[in-house]
Order: sequence, then structure tokens, then C-alpha cells
Amino acid sequence: MRVQQSMGTSATATAPRSMPAVREARAMPSKPRRASRAERTLLRQLARQDPGAAETIQAEYGRVLLGYLRQLMDDDGAEDVLQQVLLEAWQRGARFDPTRASVLTWLMTIARSRAIDAMRRRVPEPYDPSVTTALLDRGAAGADPADAVAERWQLTYLLSTLPAGHADLLRMRFQLGMSQSEIAEQTGIALGTVKTRMVRALEQLRELVEAER
Repeated sequence: MRVQQSMGTSATATAPRSMPAVREARAMPSKPRRASRAERTLLRQLARQDPGAAETIQAEYGRVLLGYLRQLMDDDGAEDVLQQVLLEAWQRGARFDPTRASVLTWLMTIARSRAIDAMRRRVPEPYDPSVTTALLDRGAAGADPADAVAERWQLTYLLSTLPAGHADLLRMRFQLGMSQSEIAEQTGIALGTVKTRMVRALEQLRELVEAER
């Protein structure tokens, strides 16, 4: 089983900065996690090693995974590692425990490990594993550690699951750095409505972040 569909640069989103509601949600005590309906459907596919499971993963998470990998390594390497992630997820899916982490967190953990492996192969023997990890962290969005990059790409995925209007407001506010007044002027939405929708959008995003934990 191998998925060979390539995703070009245009299919890769830009990872936004963190948001107040997200930081607050991450600081809250963890609750027992329940898998979403979509996750349960995918896990049933993986449990029976349905060949379509890899295509499902790529359709749902491939864009974010590729964007994350492209911040860790070069484009060609990212494409190759993505294929390895899809194959490994398909092979190991039956053993995945959704009560411990979300599917997205699991996939990004695999992606980081396979990226480290790929970069390690570029380091002449003998090598120091700590050096490889340091190179990976330094190559991820400048000075950002790889874990911080992963969080931003998880946020990118969660934003894509919000209603389009709410997601657009959050992108304008936190990705483009626009003020609420500027958003109101550009969209033609009343400032009070922008503020109300922004609060609701952040609440929805916080709920999604909590569900990921």
C-alpha cells in the first residue's frame, strides 16, 4: 500500500501564531479524552487495514502534515517523509489508543520521528543523536523548537474545521495581525458583530483544542 498523490506548495497553509484561548486551554487540567466520530471511523478503517485508510488520512491531515514537514526540512524530503508517515500510520493504526492522544497528535509525532530519521541519514557517521535533534529544531521556523512548530500546525488544522466565517476572522486577527476595527472595515461587518463573533470563534477553537488533548 502506497499513496503517491503529490501535494504542491499551493496546498500548504501558513501556520498561524498561538491565540489567547488556545494558550488558556492548554494550561487547563487535562480531562479524559474521547475520540471524535471522524476519528472512530478512521480507526475502524485502520483496524481492518483498509487500503483506503491512507487516502482518508491524506485527505484529512495531509495538507497540515506536509506544511509541518516543510518547516523541518526541504520540500523533496518532506514529500518523501509524508509517504512514510502515511504508510506507518496504516501499518500501526490498529494499535493506536485514541484515549491517549488525538489522531493528529499521533500523526505529527510520527512525522517528527521520521523527519529526524531522514536528517540523521544526512549526517556522516559516527553521529551524535543529540546533534541531529538540535539541527531539526534549529531548522524549524528559524529559532522555533520543533514542538512549537507542531503546535502551530495543529492549530492550522483546527482552524480549518471551524465555520468559514469564524475561521476567517481568526486568521485576519492572528495571522495577518489586523485589529478588530480593521477587520470590520475590510469585511463590512459591524464592529460589535466582529467582536461578538471573535469571542464565539475563540470559544469554539478552545473547545477543539481541549478535545485534542
